[in-house]
Amino acid sequence: MPASTEAPTRVGAVSPASAASAAVDSRLTPGGPGYRRMSFALFLAGVATFALLYSTQALLPLISGDFGVAASEASWTVAAATGGLALFVLPMSALSERFGRRTVMTASLAVAVTVGLLVPFAPSLTALVVLRAVQGAALAGLPASATAYLAEEVRPKALVTAIGLFVAGNSVGGMSGRVITGWVAQEWGWRVAVGVIGAIAVACAVAFRLLLPAPKHFVAGSLRPRVLLGTVRGHLGDPLLRRLYAIGALFMTVFGGVYTVIGYRLTEAPFSLPQGIVGSIFLVYLVGTVSASTAGRLVGRLGRRGALYAAGGTTATGLLLSLAGSLWLVLLGLVLITGGFFAGHAVASSAVSKTATHGRAQASALYQSAYYIGSSAGSTVGALAFHTGGWTGTVGVGLLAVLGVVSITVLGTRAARAEQRLATV
Repeated sequence: MPASTEAPTRVGAVSPASAASAAVDSRLTPGGPGYRRMSFALFLAGVATFALLYSTQALLPLISGDFGVAASEASWTVAAATGGLALFVLPMSALSERFGRRTVMTASLAVAVTVGLLVPFAPSLTALVVLRAVQGAALAGLPASATAYLAEEVRPKALVTAIGLFVAGNSVGGMSGRVITGWVAQEWGWRVAVGVIGAIAVACAVAFRLLLPAPKHFVAGSLRPRVLLGTVRGHLGDPLLRRLYAIGALFMTVFGGVYTVIGYRLTEAPFSLPQGIVGSIFLVYLVGTVSASTAGRLVGRLGRRGALYAAGGTTATGLLLSLAGSLWLVLLGLVLITGGFFAGHAVASSAVSKTATHGRAQASALYQSAYYIGSSAGSTVGALAFHTGGWTGTVGVGLLAVLGVVSITVLGTRAARAEQRLATV
């Protein structure tokens, strides 16, 4: 028997394999110490992010009336915020690679909530759009840094669930922001409503910073442009990552278009609902909270591509139901659209974090950039389609986006089968 080439291990010493195992075991896991604090902290960050990012969306009819502009013009208060985030998410992710996820997330929230307190005082639509763009750019430090933090600090098997909880925070923020602004605006106007959201976001930001555990597995990277560009090129050269980026953008195109325009549809005939009731419609976001947090189980049963097919089919069914003239069928349609969207988003975003073996912040940033470009496109195109073709036009845009999701997933399925055949040769 050949002699071992390994160096002998002293009694009480830690072998390299044991050290590696310990490092893996030190990651957070459900039920373990620090996991709940971490989950709640990032949940609050998600609440603040979506509450601020979409704080004007439910108020667009009131903003249109105040400034005397059409829906397509008022929709820029949403598109500017999501566009600012899409443009700055990659640079902010690079900063998080150098200075740390928690540091960047904290700074981003601090700037965003400060701008949020200035938004109610915007003297014109142009000023409001500019402030919203700055706010979106500040919020860019949250999504990619949060998913990179989770990929580094949470055990791989719990990653989909952990990211699902962060996405659930997004849904709660989006829901509470719209419901609160709807009722507050009905009594005191849209300016007071967005001011209240700003105050809530301040509380979430403070609690987030106090609760989030210090990172234990972060390794500082480089800020050199050549290194960053090389990482980005590598991610964009990965066919799976490209498909996931496109899926995120298309899902968000549906969601952005529907929720930008739904307020106009429900305040007009035949529904003619008051602003407070329209805001309460966004309670259907609770469905998104559930579907995002259970995305891990859905992937466990159907696989990633099966879960994406289910999410796309659910979203398409909801779009078709929303065409009905019955308010209850419209609400059921919104429930299905919301559940399908958040499930698809949680599955795609967690797949990005699993697929990227290096430069996770950049990989997540590219996904978030595509995702929010989809939001801006959905808000703008959805509003234009509503202006020219009514709700049917907005639904048509959404169905085309869902068709894109299904087509890309089919391509992924075929590519996976081809790889399996090659592996067996």
